Amino acid sequence: MTSWQPDVLGVGYEQHRIDLGEDPDGEGRIDATLVRRVPQPGEVATGAVLYVHGFSDYFFQTALADFFAARGLAFYALDLRKCGRSLHPGHTAHFVSDLASYDVELEQALAIVRAEQGGDVVLAAHSTGGLILPLWLDRRRRAGKREEDVAGLVLNSPWFDLQGAPYLRTVGTEVVKLVGRVKPTTVIKLPPGDAYGSSLAASHFGEWEFNTAWKPVTGFPVTFGWLRAIRLGHARLHRGLDVGVPSLVLRSSRSHFTSRYSEAVDAADAVLDVRQIARWAGCLGGDTHVVPIEGARHDVFLSTEGPRKRAYEVVDAWLRHETHLVSAPLETPAR
Repeated sequence: MTSWQPDVLGVGYEQHRIDLGEDPDGEGRIDATLVRRVPQPGEVATGAVLYVHGFSDYFFQTALADFFAARGLAFYALDLRKCGRSLHPGHTAHFVSDLASYDVELEQALAIVRAEQGGDVVLAAHSTGGLILPLWLDRRRRAGKREEDVAGLVLNSPWFDLQGAPYLRTVGTEVVKLVGRVKPTTVIKLPPGDAYGSSLAASHFGEWEFNTAWKPVTGFPVTFGWLRAIRLGHARLHRGLDVGVPSLVLRSSRSHFTSRYSEAVDAADAVLDVRQIARWAGCLGGDTHVVPIEGARHDVFLSTEGPRKRAYEVVDAWLRHETHLVSAPLETPAR
C-alpha cells in the first residue's frame, strides 16, 4: 500500500518515498520521491500524467499540474534518485553512471500511478528527463512490456545531443567516456554562468519561486561519469528508438548562449541547441509531432506569459487529437 505524506509544496500536494536500496554507484542508500497533486472537489480523472524533471531541477511547477488536472488528468511527478527531494547527504547531485538505472524508479512510479488511477498515463519530461524517458520506453517495448498503459509522451526541450563546438561531440566525447569510466565523480571544469537560472528565479530576474539547494541558479557541477552516461544515451537515441506511443516535442524557436543574464535569455533556449532537438526528434520513432514555440525559454512552461500560453495550447490540442483522455474545455493557467 502506498503511503503518502505532506509535501514541501504545501496544501494540495503529497509525496511518497520509493526505497531503492543501496546505490549501484556506491553512494549509500538511495530513494526516489513520487509527488502527487491531490484532486480538488469535483475533479474527475480520466487518466494521469507522470512528469520527470531535468538536470539541476526537481518538480515545483504547480501551474503545469493544474493544467493537466483541468484536462481531467491526475498529476504525478517523480524526483529521481539524488535529485531534488531525493538528494541526501553523501550523494553527488544527479549522479548515475548508467541512465538505465532510472528504470527501477520509473517502473515503480508508473505502477503506483496505474494502481491509483486505473487509466492510461501520459508521460511528460523536461530536458535530461526528455532523454531518459524515450530510452526507457524503448527498453520497455523491446522487453515485451505492455505499451497500452502509456498513452503518449510529451517532451519539453529534450536533451537529444551535446551542444557546443563540433569537437565536443567527437574527440571531447571520447575523453569524457575514458575519464568517466575510471574517475566517474570527477567534476568537469566548465565556465561559470547563471544566465538561465537568473532568468527564472524570483530572487533575480524571473517570476518563479524554487528551492535553490535543489535547483541552483548556477546549476550543479557536471561529472565525467554522468556525462558519459548521457553521451551513451545520445548515441543510442541517434541509432533510432521506437517509443511505441505518439510523441509531442516542444522546443524554443531559437537558442541564445551566454554566461550572464540579459533580456534575450527570456526569449530563447539558453541551455540547449534547438537545431539539435529538431534534427534528432525523428529518432523517437512512430508518430512524432515537433512544435517550435516562438520566444520560449529552455523550460517552455516557465517562459514568459505569451510563449507559455502558446505551449499550453499546443499540448491541449495534441492531447485531444492523439489520446482519448481529454475532452474538457481549455483552461490555461496564468502561472
